[in-house]
Amino acid sequence: MSLAERLGREFKFVSALIRTLARVASIAPDSPRLLTDDLEAAVDRWRERPAISFEGETLTYGAMDALANRYAHWAEQARVLRGETVALLMPNRLDYLPIWYGLSKVGVATALINNQLGGEALAHCLNISGAAHCLVDEETGPLFEEARKHLAHPMQEWTLGEPRGEQHGLGAILKSCNALRPDRSRREGLTAKDTALYIYTSGTTGLPKAARIAHMRAQLYMRGFAAATEARADDRIYVTLPLYHATGGLCAVGAALLNGGSVVLKRRFSGSHFWSDVAGEGCTMFVYIGELCRYLGNAPEVPQERAHKLRLAFGNGLRPDVWEKLTDRFAVPRVLEFYGSTEGNVSMFNFDGKLGAVGRAPRYLRPLFNVRLVKFDVEAEAPVRGRDGRCLEAEAGEAGECVGQIKGDARTAYVGYADRQASQKKVLHDVFRRGDSWFLTGDLLRQDLEGYFYFVDRVGDTFRWKGENVATSEVAGVLAGAPGVREANVYGVKVSDLDGRAGMAGLVVGEGFDPAAFHQFVGERLPAYAQPVFVRLLPQIAVTGTFKYRKLDLVAEGFDPAKVRDPLYVRGPKSYQKLTRPLYAKILSGEARL
Repeated sequence: MSLAERLGREFKFVSALIRTLARVASIAPDSPRLLTDDLEAAVDRWRERPAISFEGETLTYGAMDALANRYAHWAEQARVLRGETVALLMPNRLDYLPIWYGLSKVGVATALINNQLGGEALAHCLNISGAAHCLVDEETGPLFEEARKHLAHPMQEWTLGEPRGEQHGLGAILKSCNALRPDRSRREGLTAKDTALYIYTSGTTGLPKAARIAHMRAQLYMRGFAAATEARADDRIYVTLPLYHATGGLCAVGAALLNGGSVVLKRRFSGSHFWSDVAGEGCTMFVYIGELCRYLGNAPEVPQERAHKLRLAFGNGLRPDVWEKLTDRFAVPRVLEFYGSTEGNVSMFNFDGKLGAVGRAPRYLRPLFNVRLVKFDVEAEAPVRGRDGRCLEAEAGEAGECVGQIKGDARTAYVGYADRQASQKKVLHDVFRRGDSWFLTGDLLRQDLEGYFYFVDRVGDTFRWKGENVATSEVAGVLAGAPGVREANVYGVKVSDLDGRAGMAGLVVGEGFDPAAFHQFVGERLPAYAQPVFVRLLPQIAVTGTFKYRKLDLVAEGFDPAKVRDPLYVRGPKSYQKLTRPLYAKILSGEARL
């Protein structure tokens, strides 16, 4: 890269960073300006413009606000007090955003419940929300009824469908509610550090936790993405991600609505309808989770996949091989990858589109970022401390846990979960000096000399085998390029009394997959310790509502043919061979060497 090109890249990066920081600079914990005020200001400016389109219906900004006002007045009629919480258990629908927007107008928080849950897991989420009321529709009402017997306290169920049993009808009541804004005095005294929403972790390794989203945190999401995406009033942002999660429900919504654009909302992601929707609706951006783009890349070609008006795709978790498909095959001009977590205080953008990077913090701008990487002990699953008791910063190119310094301003504040004990577990003290506090992201990243960060793995997913660390995410990225492999989920399993964990790959395969060819592929591309010892062929990979892979059940089932009905293989000298019960017994006894 020439000096002129390097200077041009740096200018572009710094300009984008300054633009984004300027948009969030006025957010402060003690500010009386709430998320609600940001949205009302957008309504007042663009009242007649389309705000949300869903299944043939469109709400203008004014109509969205009027519907939100009805929900605000309903809450007061139902005697929901300021500071209390209402649970929202619904799929994506036209009034999803107006519901929590309206409740926030009267100082009520909303717990955004994953509508893919049921039974005890759903009851757990409802219980920890502390809500006395739950809003459902015809699709989610049966889920609530199933979970009712597990509730720790009684909850009133309000439905937008036809009421049955103990349900209260919400539709008719809303029609009688006032469509005018409740007076702002109803939320007088609240500040940006008060709770606006509860958004739940995806529960890939256990029951979900409720992250408390203060108004300032939601404002950072929405204003930050409105600036980072350079969204305009003529933009139409395609959203297929669930609105109960921050990426779709706050980042994408903020990019659209705070700049006068519109959200083209779908009930759920559909690979077969994605490109026809994007082209037909004239969308200019879409928001992604990495695996959503992988599904698109594995799908057959369709004419609309290049006949679109897209200028940007933004999201997180995009692997380099899929990134290249997005720009080359699908002709998406620009990708904006970001890094962050729902409950955390670390946020970064890859403004200049460096392939595979999740963000950048160049050394000359280090004071502007609260992010550092600390050396990490994979076996102890804890940061490494030196003789002085302080953590050690990871070297360039070395994987370390990403931590974010907790300070008093809105950008670096850590609010935590509804569960105080769970919140405290995510804070590390006396990290680089006595008395400092840092948020533990639970992610292993590495940073290069130019300041680019690259995702390595989740803490707990990386394991040791033959004395080496194996990053499951990186191995899965390699395996996904093998002939016939459509998806790969990598994890470690215990083998008798052997040290560490052996690598195992859950693969979804199609035509062209051959165990011998796969053996040769991994042998050429991965070091011996990282090559999967076991392979399990899956009909599909179980994912969360935000497309994150579930591993807990796979790890528990391991490689036991008595527990696993799917085809199992073990690595042999020249091929992966069928794992039979006799061979399994020999592996456990040590007669068969791995």
